[in-house]
Amino acid sequence: MSKLTSMTEAIARYVPDGSSVAMSLALEPLIPYAAGHEIIRQHKRDLTLIGPISDILFDQLIGAGCVQKIIAAWVGNVSEGLAHCYRRATEKRIPQPIIVEDHSNYSIALALLAAAQGAPYIPTRSLLGSDIVRQNPTFRMETDAEGMPLLLVPALRPDVAIIQVQRSDEDGNAHVWGNLGVCEEAFMAARDVLLVAEEIVAHEVIVSDPNRVLGPSFKVRAVVHEPWGAHPSPVHGYYNRDHPSFHEYHLRTRTLEGFQQWLDEWVMQVPSRAAYLEKLGRERQEALAVKEHRYAAPVDYGY
Repeated sequence: MSKLTSMTEAIARYVPDGSSVAMSLALEPLIPYAAGHEIIRQHKRDLTLIGPISDILFDQLIGAGCVQKIIAAWVGNVSEGLAHCYRRATEKRIPQPIIVEDHSNYSIALALLAAAQGAPYIPTRSLLGSDIVRQNPTFRMETDAEGMPLLLVPALRPDVAIIQVQRSDEDGNAHVWGNLGVCEEAFMAARDVLLVAEEIVAHEVIVSDPNRVLGPSFKVRAVVHEPWGAHPSPVHGYYNRDHPSFHEYHLRTRTLEGFQQWLDEWVMQVPSRAAYLEKLGRERQEALAVKEHRYAAPVDYGY
């Protein structure tokens, strides 16, 4: 059976209030903004967001009142600096207080990998000497057989991972290329997986290059065909990063009133990604589209 569904249906069914959601897993590219905006429009509440560098998507979800807890390495605006909604929530409890469990990018990867492997924790020394150890109560300090300090990073199993991909078949066999970040770890760790795909292709296209398959399709609950679903973040082979969008967001969200105006204009009054792209405009899309194709060399899987 085809797992193709609409974004509205996928979010309504697989992202209930109070769930833990892994997103923005490839660091700066492939951030599922279309999915995040649908979460906001459906007024989801009390979510736990899990990820490494989220850029401004986590900030938007925090400002919209969707978030109860953050388990992440960083929340901000990569090219601009601060995430104003995140700062208002942590410093002034606006629109509501949030709980923060600090990680590094590496420890988030270890936590998801532990869950993917069915292990209770993975040991590391990479965080020893940092304040992260003191700020995250889930970490455990131990010693190894030689009496040396060791940090145990507990497994982190999201209820759902929302992963942006370049292409997928209807059953959820997907190809991703470029910087994967922790996409593979989150895919295997999560209970459910939602894929947001730039393209839907035949199964034969996927099996022609099995090394690019993200994970087993039996874990995928829904596939959403959503071209430009990661804008304003980049997708290798499809479109570039929209730097002015991040700058505009930084300027407009300095105040609570400015954020509410931005949210109303770009999320609440834009009921679908098609409407979003219409608002964005054809000229801007063409400016961001791929100008020079850089194809990988073909490989031979023959015997």
